[in-house]
Amino acid sequence: MRRVVVTGMGAVTPIGNTVKEFAQALKKGVSGANPITYFDASHFKTRFACEIKNLKPEDYYHPREVRKMDRYTLYAMISADEAIADAGLDPQQLDLDRVGVIYASGIGGLRSLEAEVEAFALAGMEKPRYSPFLVPKMIVDIAAGQISIKYGFRGINYATVSACASSTHSLMNALDYIRMGRADVIVTGGGEAAVTKVGLGGFSSMKALSTRNDDYLTASRPFDKDRDGFVLAEGAGTLVLEELEHAKRRGATIYAEVVGAAATADAYHITAPHPEGLGARNVMQLALQDAGISPQEVDYINVHGTSTPLGDVAEIKAIMQVFGPHAYQLNISSTKSMTGHMLGAAGAAEAIACVLAIRENFVPPTINHFTDDPNIDPKLNLTFNEAQDRKVRVALSNTFGFGGHNASVVLKKFEG
Repeated sequence: MRRVVVTGMGAVTPIGNTVKEFAQALKKGVSGANPITYFDASHFKTRFACEIKNLKPEDYYHPREVRKMDRYTLYAMISADEAIADAGLDPQQLDLDRVGVIYASGIGGLRSLEAEVEAFALAGMEKPRYSPFLVPKMIVDIAAGQISIKYGFRGINYATVSACASSTHSLMNALDYIRMGRADVIVTGGGEAAVTKVGLGGFSSMKALSTRNDDYLTASRPFDKDRDGFVLAEGAGTLVLEELEHAKRRGATIYAEVVGAAATADAYHITAPHPEGLGARNVMQLALQDAGISPQEVDYINVHGTSTPLGDVAEIKAIMQVFGPHAYQLNISSTKSMTGHMLGAAGAAEAIACVLAIRENFVPPTINHFTDDPNIDPKLNLTFNEAQDRKVRVALSNTFGFGGHNASVVLKKFEG
């Protein structure tokens, strides 16, 4: 089977707008939470989120082009530009029919849809009119389309949608297409921009969000006894996956190898995880089997770890079932404690965090831990509050989505 490696990365996150900034923030344990600035959130139960900061789309694209794209697509494009440049991909030197884009979003252009509906309601029924750009700004596959249009990539091109597991599914699909010989290079990842009135209101009405308005910087508290929900976030992460021999012929930098992935379903509930972590257990086992990696070889797990009361415990139960005594030798952490929950972009950003851990021999922390949860074994190394130095050879990244969608990807230090 053809080997697949990571040759480029790009990131737009609440704690850094490039991979370099993202890595620095992960090492420092920075919180990306802030009071919402995009709209007046004073009437909502939750009034904070993890927004993208200090990013002006006009610094990257002409205002005319910016008006044609939803923020989720802009984040995707900016991160993809970084990843493609990082990989040194020159369209003139590639077989463009063998270069694809598989790009995810859980929700797509929610901000654009919300704005158009509001404008329509204010205008009344006298002159019903929507922007001709509404549909191409709103649809979930448009980020993949825009990336391919800009660079001329004519290979496989589509979007994956599985709520918070979306971009890990995109990585898995990209891995499989390259393994099977249907592509040489695939630009993959996910983008999201759901910090809107509808996004905040919808998740808030489900009681999924933290309401720690007076202490928003520490509101995302995975595994803490007093966690009260996740922190809504936005952003994008992009990885360039490439067939090994193709990468070597180009002289590309190889950051890590993608050695396995899997997907399962809880088949249990529309929002709650299986209480014993059944689907999570199965997906980790299958991903390791696909990679040819034993549980004892894993050094680090970047968990889904959203800071919800049910989800965190269920995932720990699944880890204990898969890894047994080796669970106590692992480093486990949730980078959502810093970034918040980037929804459909989370898996890509967290895969990048795993690659950084492998490349730079550190484990990013689970920040904001104050009180142990009696339902979680205190002997587990959940990497609380400070990054830890560790040689990471194999890392596992988990993402789980509403609807019971589970995905895991296994990354490994490249050994030629």
